[in-house]
Amino acid sequence: MSREIQVTFDARDPRGLSAFWREVLGYVHPAPPGVELAEGADAFAAWDEFLERIGVPEEERNSGSAVEDPDGNGPRLFFQQVPEDKVAKNRVHLDVRAAPGLQGDERMAALEAECDRLVALGATRVSRFEPDPPMSGGFIVMTDPEGNEFCLD
Repeated sequence: MSREIQVTFDARDPRGLSAFWREVLGYVHPAPPGVELAEGADAFAAWDEFLERIGVPEEERNSGSAVEDPDGNGPRLFFQQVPEDKVAKNRVHLDVRAAPGLQGDERMAALEAECDRLVALGATRVSRFEPDPPMSGGFIVMTDPEGNEFCLD
């Protein structure tokens, strides 16, 4: 029997990091329990109202944030607040499949275009690895706004 997974990130700013990954992956912020969000509603505002209603102090309202695949296919990402900054290389990272089925120059051009979009969102480009058939189609290593490594693949 298979299991569902949630990928959890330690973060200094869970809301900020979840907003970044929402844009990277086309995910959405889930509504608070018992709340139905209207199309285009601000999920953060809904969470603030919910947390205030249940008595969570304002300084604790950024202790966690999540994003989910609106189609229900990908894993949920959860961001939990920790006091320390990231200090070492990730032992696990996400591969963002930005050029499925593409090869060679067409693939690398698609990865470069996505890299430019993500840099505008706050990512940092680290390095580019050229195609090396048959083992690698080429990829770009990046970091999110808090320094977590990921690959455009």
